[in-house]
Amino acid sequence: MQPTVSATHTTTREALHAVACHVVARSRVAATGRFGLRVTPGGFGTPEFGEAPQRVRVDGSLLVVESGAASGASSRATSIDGATMATLAAFAGVDLGAALSVGHDTPPMPPADARLAVAAADAALLGEWFGVCSRALAQVLASVAAEHRPTMAQLWPEHFDIAIDTAYPHAASPGHRVNLGGSAGDAGHDHPYLYVGPWTPFRPGEPAFWNASFGATLSYEQIAAARDPLDASVAFFRRGLALLSAA
Repeated sequence: MQPTVSATHTTTREALHAVACHVVARSRVAATGRFGLRVTPGGFGTPEFGEAPQRVRVDGSLLVVESGAASGASSRATSIDGATMATLAAFAGVDLGAALSVGHDTPPMPPADARLAVAAADAALLGEWFGVCSRALAQVLASVAAEHRPTMAQLWPEHFDIAIDTAYPHAASPGHRVNLGGSAGDAGHDHPYLYVGPWTPFRPGEPAFWNASFGATLSYEQIAAARDPLDASVAFFRRGLALLSAA
């Protein structure tokens, strides 16, 4: 992983966040009514949908449209950098004029004719980041008991993060749940970060661990500086679960 994010990270993140919501997720919403995304090679995208089936995804700084139509599989790609929302929507076959909501924090769409700025290195960093977060969550899921009803990992376009939630056993907080995830960054955190977000104010043990109003965070820089970023990510999630579950 790159040791730090660049000065242009926020610009790239905001552009890709807009594309995630208003182009990629929109394509799935139009066909299925669902908007959850997945981590895909080099970035994020829809699961396969439709009769063809089709998938719309972002790989680095490219928008990719894949189809498995009976007449033959196809894959098309176009650069996001310098493109407009209008041209990207036309490429993906979506209608920017259709109503869309991917949650109460759905970001506003940039002007349809404004050109987006996406730096290839920043986009690659986000793709790698989501990949590490996805693998870390998979390792955590493998050790969570089925009775805690963990959810599948999805990349939520509303907040541009990949996350799961699960119950945890504790006598003082029976049946309560916690979010575990990795964000690309947001208004409160300019850089990517991991988080543990209990659904209640319950914050047992180690006050220093609970360093955010909503729970706990670990910054991109802390993860990137670790000898093994994946192990450090898994350890952070497991520490949060262990504290919440401790008697």
